[in-house]
Amino acid sequence: MNKNLIQKRFAKNLNTYNDNAKIQKIMAEKLVSLSDRKDYDSILEIGCGTGLLTEKVLKSFTFNTYTANDIVADCKEYIDKLSDRINFVHADIEEIIRKSTHKYDLIISNATFQWIENFEEFLLSLLSKLNPGGTLLFSTFGPENFREIFYITGKTLTYKSCDEYKSILDNFNHYIEEETHVLAFKSAKDVLKHLKYTGVNALDSNGWTKADMLKFEAGYSTICSTSPTLTYNPLYIRIIKK
Repeated sequence: MNKNLIQKRFAKNLNTYNDNAKIQKIMAEKLVSLSDRKDYDSILEIGCGTGLLTEKVLKSFTFNTYTANDIVADCKEYIDKLSDRINFVHADIEEIIRKSTHKYDLIISNATFQWIENFEEFLLSLLSKLNPGGTLLFSTFGPENFREIFYITGKTLTYKSCDEYKSILDNFNHYIEEETHVLAFKSAKDVLKHLKYTGVNALDSNGWTKADMLKFEAGYSTICSTSPTLTYNPLYIRIIKK
């Protein structure tokens, strides 16, 4: 996983993200609704981005301390506009979790963990940073995510299925929910614009030739008889530490 490339893509498209991240907004709303509590002493948000989830957390929960993290430094100005009570930390979260001695009552993250390479190891590290009775709430994506892109290009991130997560979390007090959302676009080019403006996919269309674009459009015409579509497959997971 090229984290520098991920960082550059998100940083480049921060100003277009909120207007195009329709599914991520739905996911943020759903995520906070799955909390079994409304009061947390200390909160850590991972991959805060432009603050879509942050805004929901501020409205939904009470807290004493709130740390928001992102790999993109420019996210700080978005978070600072939402509240002066949030401590923004610019860093790779895997490094923070390994080194930090802080513990939290809620660790929450929206549409970020698909970028984590060794999820099982990362999960154990996260749970070690939760206080007893604390909650880990996160959303990610399942294998049907962007299935159209995979069909046409053969390129995709490695997404775990709901059953795979259930197997990994078998020994934990957990809850899992799965959804499917399908967006329709006017053209295949609009699909690419959506991916670019949200920075969410492994597909890099920069430097594509006219032939590449024609091949992409032709691929869409074989799987979509009307408007080109893009499938999102959100997974929502809650773990309560014993």
